[in-house]
Amino acid sequence: MWLKPVPSCFSMLKPYCSATPPPPTTLKFITAMKTTEEPDVGIFCYISQLPGFRGILKQRYSDFMVNEVDTEGNVVHLTNLDAPAETVKEIETKTHDATSKDYTTEIESFRSLVDPDDAEQLEAIINQINSGSEDSILPIVLSPDYDKSHRTAVHNFFKENFKFLVTDTVDGPDASSKCIRVRINSGGQNSKGRNSRKRKERGDKPFDSRGSDDWSENVGKFLRFHLYKENKDTQEALGIIAKMLGIQPRSFGFAGTKDKRAVTTQRVTVFKQLASRLAALNDRLIGIKVGDFCYVKEGLVLGQLLGNRFTITLRGVVADSEDTIKASALALGKQGFINYFGLQRFGSGSVPTHLIGATLLRGEWKSTVSLFLDPREGEKNAITEAREYYKETNDIEGTLRRLPRHLVSEKAILQCLKKCPGNYLQALKAIPRTLRMMYVHSYQSYLWNHAASMRVQKYGTDRVVLGDLVYCKGNETEKVSEVVSSECVDENGNDTLDPIDLDDISGTNLPEERLNLVKAVTAEDILSGNYTIDDVVLPMPGSRVIFPENDIAHVFHDLAKKDAISLTESVHNVKEFSITSMTGSYRRVFQKPMDFEWEILKYIDGNKPLVDTDFDKIAKTKSSGLNEDGRLHDKTKQSECLDNDIGLQTDDNGAKVKGEELPQAESLCDTNPQETQTALKLSFTLPASCYATMAIRELLKTSTSVAFHKTLN
Repeated sequence: MWLKPVPSCFSMLKPYCSATPPPPTTLKFITAMKTTEEPDVGIFCYISQLPGFRGILKQRYSDFMVNEVDTEGNVVHLTNLDAPAETVKEIETKTHDATSKDYTTEIESFRSLVDPDDAEQLEAIINQINSGSEDSILPIVLSPDYDKSHRTAVHNFFKENFKFLVTDTVDGPDASSKCIRVRINSGGQNSKGRNSRKRKERGDKPFDSRGSDDWSENVGKFLRFHLYKENKDTQEALGIIAKMLGIQPRSFGFAGTKDKRAVTTQRVTVFKQLASRLAALNDRLIGIKVGDFCYVKEGLVLGQLLGNRFTITLRGVVADSEDTIKASALALGKQGFINYFGLQRFGSGSVPTHLIGATLLRGEWKSTVSLFLDPREGEKNAITEAREYYKETNDIEGTLRRLPRHLVSEKAILQCLKKCPGNYLQALKAIPRTLRMMYVHSYQSYLWNHAASMRVQKYGTDRVVLGDLVYCKGNETEKVSEVVSSECVDENGNDTLDPIDLDDISGTNLPEERLNLVKAVTAEDILSGNYTIDDVVLPMPGSRVIFPENDIAHVFHDLAKKDAISLTESVHNVKEFSITSMTGSYRRVFQKPMDFEWEILKYIDGNKPLVDTDFDKIAKTKSSGLNEDGRLHDKTKQSECLDNDIGLQTDDNGAKVKGEELPQAESLCDTNPQETQTALKLSFTLPASCYATMAIRELLKTSTSVAFHKTLN
């Protein structure tokens, strides 16, 4: 079925490029596309002129491993699943009120009020109390409930019939739903419970429902642990853990999101939870493990990391010769790659996020809502049917029931339009801030990518030219414009998360670069040789950045002008949807992988892993036997550890994140060379906000789009 393009925005955006690269797909036909391709978002160029080769990215999710690098430069690994001996003791309270009565009648009445599964949960918790094991009882969370009056009836039912239990309302799995949480009343039957006391009776201390009510004062209130996950995104994994613990997902803090289709390890903090409670979940968690517990005084916040360590295995490698592979790997380590924003930044749907960002910047609120809600090409049938249903009927309630829970933006918009019909701006503001700001940041990235491509096409990749922007060196602070703190900070200083930056990036720039200063290169600078190509940066447009003093500045303004957007004036007064109200930031044009290692592997069975995960290593320490994994030693194995100058600097002395040795491939006899395949294993560290997929693109000289790599499988 051919869908009509959404009006107003697609014909406006025209990619800016020279005649050198192939012209990108015309954006007015974007609704007919299933995925965004690299030329659509300004990704054209490479650094090296070496030929590429065939290799499959993420054939298995375990072929893409990401380990967070903390602010001290330590690579985060899962090493221990056991809880330490507890130094924290919750003040114990016991409830025996349920043991003296048979609640069969009340449970049957409850069954008529809620879903059968919820009644089963309640019956189980009462049976557990009756057995005398209330110490280990976890709260239960009932099914999502969209009806406030029905939730009130459930709350009242518990107050009247189960005084030894208390209820409260927590966020549901999507923006428009709520869930009722049920737990033991710590105050006993003769108390209304701590949550119901008036604030003045609590010593004017606000009730915090994120964790335990009672906590020892001599230890940190945050439990920090390492979250290991397979084929799940960060929010999904934490949502599962939160439900098991009976707490809200907002109780968790983390430094950055990690990709779904990968094996990742990162630090997480949670408020007032015992390590033993989390460790006990490991037997029940599938594709998720938690460990390496300790108590700390402060929770993690977004951006508290230096970068990520990647271990990437490219399978099915086919090249003219192994010399081609070796030469390309060496070139990547020595020369690096163009620091483009990867395709993840622009979304995976048929309507890229930067197009939505453009309509927001123009103040076209109704058109933006249409972009969110109208039918799209390439989506699952259930989603397409829900979108078409709304377009045909305008039935908001019916559409909300049909839309899946993960379409958070769409559900938030519809919920607001239900309350405020026709108020499209308010509907857009109903989208969670972290999501709605993503679209404007995506348009900034779109401009940046095009400018980076033009910089490479016009001036090359080997020298600094007059007017380039660079981070300052020495005592030149009086001549420069200050670098703003983050690409995800607005004039009000509110940090925002970019959910698109999932698998191989983190959302903010390196902390030390926030404090640096930027200047335009002069003729004197070129003669002195103070600056190299590695120092060159380009701005993310905003009110407090400067532009290059050469032709590259025109790329930003000309491309924005073609989209009817001004980078210096706003056409509306909604600050959060205006580039002129954002501070902006700077980003290096070229990036070298740090502590870079590579290795050619041979394998036979494509279904078996080639690299041990953190969990594999833990399992092997507990077992004396090792399983065969189908890997072969390659006599031509190479490892190149390059110590380059662009390190993860933690101070003025340029201290860098230390690399790690990779596990060696196990040796098997090559009995059938015809079935032997080649893989290339890469391991490297990148600063926060850099995309590993762009490093792979430089190596292979092929697209990094999911659609392309699916064709190789």
